[in-house]
Amino acid sequence: MEHIRCLIIGSGPAGYTAAIYASRANLNPVLYEGIQPGGQLTITDMVENFPSHPEPISGSELMDLMRQQVEKFGVDIRSHVCVKSDLSKAPYRFTFDDDSEVEADTVIIATGASAKFLGLSDEEKYRGMGVSACATCDGFFYRKKVVAVVGGGDTACGEATYLASLASKVYLIVRKPFLRASKILQERVMNNPKIEVLFETNTLGLYGDGGVEGAHLVWRKGEADERRYDLPIDGFFLAIGHNPNSEVFKPWIETDELGYIKTEGATPKTNIPGVFAAGDVADPQYRQAIVAAGSGCKAAMEAEKFLAN
Repeated sequence: MEHIRCLIIGSGPAGYTAAIYASRANLNPVLYEGIQPGGQLTITDMVENFPSHPEPISGSELMDLMRQQVEKFGVDIRSHVCVKSDLSKAPYRFTFDDDSEVEADTVIIATGASAKFLGLSDEEKYRGMGVSACATCDGFFYRKKVVAVVGGGDTACGEATYLASLASKVYLIVRKPFLRASKILQERVMNNPKIEVLFETNTLGLYGDGGVEGAHLVWRKGEADERRYDLPIDGFFLAIGHNPNSEVFKPWIETDELGYIKTEGATPKTNIPGVFAAGDVADPQYRQAIVAAGSGCKAAMEAEKFLAN
């Protein structure tokens, strides 16, 4: 079985940054890119808030540049997905979707979190053309435009409030007759003149020529007074949560009730010695590329310390 000193699983900002630092520390890291090379950022239209890029850059281009830097340091990059883990004892064992197996002394889990979508075919059709799951990432491009946010929890109310500082109008589409968000966030939404809450409303689809121009909505779906109508909008934001990609590690790694990997304080250390978590898979709060990159740096430095002991 192939033996690896430092195994990195995941290839978003956290995984790539960890690979750069681990390689510079002569840890001979091997990085498995997983199902979505470059991570969620590759489906983000334009990025304006990543340091060192004064001009807007597409998410896919930014991740390609990171990958090039990883390649520059000679990191062994592989394209397979981890399907099984055994963290019962060191060295830790992993199986990938090509049936290959490896064992590793240290592991950096950087598998990210996937945004939840409604499951509409139009979401995929207009992804990057008006459909987004990150208001912080893409909100700037909707300045003085009309947007809609789907969701009724803390995330949705926070996204709607943020977008209201940029857009001319924000519709909050809520399928229930009430908001689930904390009281203070509800008050901010309800007291914001630029936000209109559409209770008991579901999205049936999106429409537009070359980009989102509106949403097909239904009020009180399935009820006797059901009403269907079209809502003109320029952007459609999903804020119904994320699924951390931690399932394959759950038999061994401690996670919270949502599946995010628990780490020790401000460190990337998990409950398993020599196993570290970085990026969105361990971050239910920020989910930003720069934060993920920083956590990847910390994970690689901790791996170096662990191997030196």
